[in-house]
Amino acid sequence: MKAAVFHGPNKLQLEEVQKPQINEHEILLRVNASAVCGTDVRIFEGKKTKGVRTPSIIGHELVGTIEEVGSAVKDFFTGDRVGVMPVIPCRKCYYCQNGRENVCANRTAIGYEYDGGFAEYVRIPSAAVEAGNIVKIPDHISFEQAVVTEPLACCINGQRKANVKMGDVVVVVGGGPIGLMHVQLAKIAGAKSVILSEPIEHRREKAIKAGADFAVNPNEESLEDLVLNLTDGLGADVVLMAIGVPFLVKSCANLLKKGGTLNLFAGFTKGVLSEIDPNIIHYNEITVNGTSALTRADYHKSLALIATGKINTEVLTTTGYTLDTIEQAILDVRNGNGMKSVITL
Repeated sequence: MKAAVFHGPNKLQLEEVQKPQINEHEILLRVNASAVCGTDVRIFEGKKTKGVRTPSIIGHELVGTIEEVGSAVKDFFTGDRVGVMPVIPCRKCYYCQNGRENVCANRTAIGYEYDGGFAEYVRIPSAAVEAGNIVKIPDHISFEQAVVTEPLACCINGQRKANVKMGDVVVVVGGGPIGLMHVQLAKIAGAKSVILSEPIEHRREKAIKAGADFAVNPNEESLEDLVLNLTDGLGADVVLMAIGVPFLVKSCANLLKKGGTLNLFAGFTKGVLSEIDPNIIHYNEITVNGTSALTRADYHKSLALIATGKINTEVLTTTGYTLDTIEQAILDVRNGNGMKSVITL
């Protein structure tokens, strides 16, 4: 089969590799679509290394059609259209047993410890099958729509951590696909106003289509002035950082009203630090928290939102890529050309 094999920073090669073999407890999936995540970009650049093997096949946002089913697997059949939750919880550790399976102490993931979706076929390990990480996709949803279920589920987790409520003023920093998912979810949650900050024009235009009330170019307009004018000088209830830019953390905290929440949703490069005035946290009683991955429940909620048409997936993706153009797909995400690159197989 064809696969894009990751050999190290900036080394991704399309190769002919052996088609995976499965045992009686596993599933062989034919990949119909996979998508490029910002984390894939960081892996490609060598900025994300935890759990990443070389050589290996990366890609953790994937959907497809079941090609083979192990004899001991129940409830799944050849030809089923399914989505894959990449993070596999152990279901036994302290975190799994206390409502935080997304940060499982022993978690493994497809696209990291197991080969991922930048290939024609993927072996779904028994741990993923047994944990319920394979979910059937409704027939009326295309693979191009369904492939964003995983990142949208992560955003649902982030919205919960940020505690977005009805009537809130929400600022989303970063207008990539993740930012536009947060825009849509904040509106679904009942936010009164959603402000998006993004320097790239085509992304601001898509943000308005996604439901943002304001789309600001921070290089030309004062985001802080807009927020203060809109809130009678109080500040935003929630700020969601959908880009991992450390020097923006301080200015994002300054946008909040007393008692507000700053959620560091995007991943940051290891070892790169940011500054924040502790008095902003202390005197304004703001909450600063983070978001990592998703739970299985988040994935089901995400798929339901897509299936019922609550999420505009068209503004989130750029299609037309194949395994032959996988490196271009990654570079386009890195450079902000288009939105989430979707590889169709």
